[in-house]
Amino acid sequence: MAIRIGAGTIRLEKPVAIAATAAVGSRMEKEGPLGAEFDRLVEDSSFGEKSWEKAETKMQTLAIELALQKGNTTAEQVDVMLGGDLLNQCIASAYAVREQGRPFLGLYGACSTMAESLTLASLLVESGAARKALAVTSSHFCSSERQFRFPLDYGGVRTPTAQHTATAAGAALVGMAGPITVREVCIGRVVDLGVTDMNNMGAAMAPAAWDTLRQYFTDTGTSPADYDKIITGDLAQVGSDLLVRLAAEENCDLRPRYTDCGLMLYEREKQQVDAGASGCGCSAAVMCAHFLPAMQQGKYRNILFMATGALMSPTACQQGESIPGIAHLLHLTAKGGTN
Repeated sequence: MAIRIGAGTIRLEKPVAIAATAAVGSRMEKEGPLGAEFDRLVEDSSFGEKSWEKAETKMQTLAIELALQKGNTTAEQVDVMLGGDLLNQCIASAYAVREQGRPFLGLYGACSTMAESLTLASLLVESGAARKALAVTSSHFCSSERQFRFPLDYGGVRTPTAQHTATAAGAALVGMAGPITVREVCIGRVVDLGVTDMNNMGAAMAPAAWDTLRQYFTDTGTSPADYDKIITGDLAQVGSDLLVRLAAEENCDLRPRYTDCGLMLYEREKQQVDAGASGCGCSAAVMCAHFLPAMQQGKYRNILFMATGALMSPTACQQGESIPGIAHLLHLTAKGGTN
């Protein structure tokens, strides 16, 4: 059975593995540094649908189907699907999973949703409640802009601290056998330092990221030097700089092994994405297109993946409320990796 290590970390005693992954994106993702690593890229960001919301459902459906295909698994063999997105009531995920006809847990962790869904999928498999579970997450630039900021036709000027929401989806099949093992998870706490600017999510999320990472290091007695990579998603430039500074203030140097998905998905200057990428599809796609396949190929053996989320509501922000942050962490190893 899973056991608690320290105050916040859970160690999985039974084998739990990521068996297959898939990543889907659109034109901006194709033009970015990781474009060649996606499983499917669709030039038309509408995905042939009549609305941006339906396009996001189509994108997530493609990610699910590709992950199942790569894992030689049918939908009927999956005991539970866990999914989330940025839209009200997680409608993109609900409609995507509706087509699969499987038990479903809808999740909202904002940009932390991929780590949240992977965490819960792993715990369900480790406990024996599920033999196979599928974690899926997506975001769409156009649907999220319409919900959280302004319609695209408004033409609002973006601030340098703003991030570009990824039009991307990632799906991961979790079971008892596979090339990548989930060793430990650390479920984050809500941290709110009073940031109210919805165009500066990195500043809102970074304190939560350090809170979770510090807790994990304390619980396990490890440090950044014990891992090949420490990956956040998606703090982008502002949040990444702040996380490194917060860690340094407590004598923890993240820089040699640290990177952020929000800084990897796009060419910031060339593609004009301000501080970098965001959206829960960003870390999902970067992990499923790049890091998890790289682990399978032996490039990395021992990593920490921590997705961060700004748990904001457009209505609450308009009322002057601050933006709570959250971060969930997974310790992943590949063959030959250490616990």
